[in-house]
Amino acid sequence: MEVNDFFAGIMPPYVPTVLLVLNILLAMAIVFLERRNITATWAWVMILGFIPIVGFILYLIFGQNLSKRKIFTWDKKSKEYIKKIVANQRELLQSHMFDFHNPINKKHQHLIAMLLNNDRAIFTQDNEVDLFIDGREKFDSLFQDLENAKHHIHMLYYILRSDELGTKLGNLLIKKAKEGVKIRLLYDDMGSRGLSRKLVKSIRAAGGEVEAFFPARFPLVNLRLNYRNHRKLVIIDGSIGYIGGFNVGDEYLGLNEKFGYWRDTHLRVKGEAVHHIQSRFILDWNQASKHDISFKGHYYPPVSPRGDVGVQIVSSGPDSQWEQIKNGYIKLILSAERYIYIQTPYFIPDDSLLDALRIAALSGVKVKIMIPDKPDHPFVYWATYSYIGELLKAGADVYIYENGFLHAKTIVIDDEIASVGTANIDVRSFRLNFEVNAFLYHYKTAMKLAAIFEDDMLKSKKLTREIYDQRSYYIRFKESISRLLSPIL
Repeated sequence: MEVNDFFAGIMPPYVPTVLLVLNILLAMAIVFLERRNITATWAWVMILGFIPIVGFILYLIFGQNLSKRKIFTWDKKSKEYIKKIVANQRELLQSHMFDFHNPINKKHQHLIAMLLNNDRAIFTQDNEVDLFIDGREKFDSLFQDLENAKHHIHMLYYILRSDELGTKLGNLLIKKAKEGVKIRLLYDDMGSRGLSRKLVKSIRAAGGEVEAFFPARFPLVNLRLNYRNHRKLVIIDGSIGYIGGFNVGDEYLGLNEKFGYWRDTHLRVKGEAVHHIQSRFILDWNQASKHDISFKGHYYPPVSPRGDVGVQIVSSGPDSQWEQIKNGYIKLILSAERYIYIQTPYFIPDDSLLDALRIAALSGVKVKIMIPDKPDHPFVYWATYSYIGELLKAGADVYIYENGFLHAKTIVIDDEIASVGTANIDVRSFRLNFEVNAFLYHYKTAMKLAAIFEDDMLKSKKLTREIYDQRSYYIRFKESISRLLSPIL
């Protein structure tokens, strides 16, 4: 039986023609209407051209563009307040009248200005920041702060499991809700697809509120694989904030045999920057819930100066015109004079970021990049290997972390500035997911992160250009295929 006869037996003869016409119209819409990144545009046009019907279905699942949609909204009063603060900081920066508390902040005022203009990322410089690189230490600290909560707990995680750690967290939230603390838990519907409905119902029954970000339109089937909320935020009483890479699950305590020890980076923040972590959560919550949170004063209690760490909370997502976090990474890289340390589980940069790193390496700046030695997503891993090879040629040093799984998303520059958050160095984080990072301006914090990187180097093997050039043809083939797919990975 020929293929045409087979399809003729299971569908009306006009259906393939209709699908082909829809395929052509969709390709035209991608090219002329959506104003995508050129590389991603060609990738989708090729997929639609080579596999018309399957490509059409893949586009419906992976390819929708949110860049022109207004997803997160402020109430009028809060919007005017934020605009006033941003305008005031912008004017002070432009007139060189800003009262910087230390020379590091002043030296990097162009980065501060760019993030302010690019994302309304208000700069604060009275913060205290604690670093966590071990899951047990992070969750011990978090649970202690949750126990001490008096007014509210706001929590957002991309992955929230119903295993031992997730159940322990859920039970603590139930306890605090019964004590009268206002609980709001937001999770990503795709990342937390294994979350127990029973646990959710128990939190709600105790008085807590629980919402899913971009939930499935059909039970158990979520076709929106892109545009996930990859943020990890906790705000306690408006005075303590957590931001970084750890999700909630036993593997983040190193209890998964596949990954072993889980190496990540997370921050505990006190100071005025917590207010901006709070605003990020409220915007995300109001998108997902019918019960909006007002930007009221009790969510923004007065804070006395806690420290001297300069912080900007920077968000990005597919609803944005510009790639705020990626632009921040590039500005960080171009400001480096001595070294650039990068830790990321995935390394799939676009041309602009790859060029910035290549220029830095060729200019004599020490560029050191650390990636994991075990993949959790094979295509992403081999695409990472392909791009790493290009930087080896430019003189960068590459380290393969061997003490478990490296999930940290950190950049450290010259013992002065750093970024820690949820954004990987890949197209998915820059364009397809909702992310949030803390940009840090502080000698001691940057030096601690640099020392952590150098300690991790002792648990890594160095990938030299000679070793890379000796890889098998099979690995080269996997790299080539994965790199072709990288614009949509």
